Amino acid sequence: MPEHSHFQHALEALDAAHAEDPRREVTDTGEVAAELLYAQRMSEWLARVAPHASEPLQLAVRAQHLRRWEVPRGDYPQDRPGYLAWRRDLGRRQAALAETIVREAGYDAAAVQHVGALIRKENLKRDADTQALEDTACLVFMAHYFSDFAREHDDDKLVRIVAKTWRKMSPRGHELASALTLPERERELVARALSA
Repeated sequence: MPEHSHFQHALEALDAAHAEDPRREVTDTGEVAAELLYAQRMSEWLARVAPHASEPLQLAVRAQHLRRWEVPRGDYPQDRPGYLAWRRDLGRRQAALAETIVREAGYDAAAVQHVGALIRKENLKRDADTQALEDTACLVFMAHYFSDFAREHDDDKLVRIVAKTWRKMSPRGHELASALTLPERERELVARALSA
């Protein structure tokens, strides 16, 4: 990662916000705030998706779920429009919070705006940085959260979700996803999604 002082200040501020997540996960090294762990995983996967990622992209990836726990899914209707409204509102809120942190760390207006646009997923499929963020988020989901998510849903719904996830990804994302070692059920769900 860059040694740029603005970058370090922004990264530290983002991680401090993530560390306030009251939900905890146990890892090999101990207990960690769930969103801090998610942010670290996002950065690790971005290094594989886009090894030469710009600082704004690295910060947007790190801020992907910024303070997400403060806007519970249950506050929205439990249907597709409710889910989409929740995702849209989260993206706008997380972008605004991240823009404030990046601005306060000393970045110029162009970098601040770029971070916000990435988090809002503007120009997906047309902007390389936005696509790299999307690939990273999809890979983190598949590598770290898919199995737990799969336990809560039926196969048909999961096949639809995997198919939608796959369509959002680039060829590089597909390459990395295809190399994942998944449990048998999840492997079969991915195979079904890709053959549909």
